[in-house]
Amino acid sequence: MNRPLHGVRIISLEQYGAGPFGSLHLADLGAEVIKIEEPTSGGDVGRYVPPYAEGEDSLFFEAFNRNKRSLSLDITTPAGRDVFDDLVRGADAVYSNLRGDVPEKIGITYDALKHLNPKIVCCSLTGFGMTGPRANEPGYDYILQGLAGWMDVTGEPDGPPAKSGLSMVDYSGGFVAALALLAGLHAARRDGTGMDCDVSLYDTAISLLTYLGVWHLNAGHVPVRTRHSAHPSLVPFQVFRTSDGWMVVGCAKEKFWQRLASVLGHPEWAEPDSPYATFARRGELAAELLPLLENIFTTRTTVEWLAELTPAGVPCGRVNTVERALAEPHTIARDLIVTTEHPRYGTLRNLASPVRVGDLRPGYRRAPHRNEDAGYVLGDLLGYDRERIEALRDGGAFGHRRTAGEAVS
Repeated sequence: MNRPLHGVRIISLEQYGAGPFGSLHLADLGAEVIKIEEPTSGGDVGRYVPPYAEGEDSLFFEAFNRNKRSLSLDITTPAGRDVFDDLVRGADAVYSNLRGDVPEKIGITYDALKHLNPKIVCCSLTGFGMTGPRANEPGYDYILQGLAGWMDVTGEPDGPPAKSGLSMVDYSGGFVAALALLAGLHAARRDGTGMDCDVSLYDTAISLLTYLGVWHLNAGHVPVRTRHSAHPSLVPFQVFRTSDGWMVVGCAKEKFWQRLASVLGHPEWAEPDSPYATFARRGELAAELLPLLENIFTTRTTVEWLAELTPAGVPCGRVNTVERALAEPHTIARDLIVTTEHPRYGTLRNLASPVRVGDLRPGYRRAPHRNEDAGYVLGDLLGYDRERIEALRDGGAFGHRRTAGEAVS
């Protein structure tokens, strides 16, 4: 059985986090992702991200580039451009994460490539998009969390604005880019015509304001930071301190509140005549109710509370460390930790893609060394003979223009 995207070939000009994260899931699903790395700069900067980096190997790079192929290619040279054009002729998509004005400048938009392949899909994941007043600016997750309002609603009310502990704009943008690319491929195969997919981190971050944005646009709602990460409208739904840590308890339905009240030894709080009986009343009386709950939760350990709340059907969970999250029985049961073999790291543990399609599980191959797949791409895929490859090398296609008398490697 072939994996779902077997037969899809993507030429990717990507680096660091957002772009490689998006194509990682496509590669896991069976797409052939050929990663073009600029040779004179050392390729993808992710190869060198500390703290766990040595030479051109880094655990950061491994996190984002499993199951891909690497080719060092300088597309700013005529020889390198010839190779790139040949790749486009046999590809389904060109994928990139560059500054918004760069795809047009370096000729990787649909208009620039359609003469080579009228069905090519050109998916550009940029910081701010390919249009608009910020199109020429670089976009970084941290900055975009600030610009899009995320940091204003994150953190404790009396503390400074805070970013997410993870690069959620980058990762969400990668998912959106992968979704756009797949939609583009479907349309191109249906209609015979490719297109540009203009995806941006900024658009992604603004769209993820979701109901807070809709509330503000239609009712003038002004979101505020909430104590202990409380939900803005559901009470109780937040983190609570226990005697030895923290846990999240959430009552998104009235039945959950009724169960929680019973476990806490106060079933009367959920009776119809209780001041806490409804979502609306609990919201109005949150300043009175939450301290009562907080005091009760501090009387026992997290494990003791979970042992009662979980069987009772109250949504809850420990606030785990990363170590504990990766060791959770459910993490193991869902096969979320996978292994590959690496010449430097040995057996390397990595995280599986959450995208599951059908019953066939992905196969896993470590991230490629820089230019590791030149032989496959140039010889097997493009059919170049040795003389052709030598001529391209002489022309600087691979980043090193050979001088007269220099031996051919």
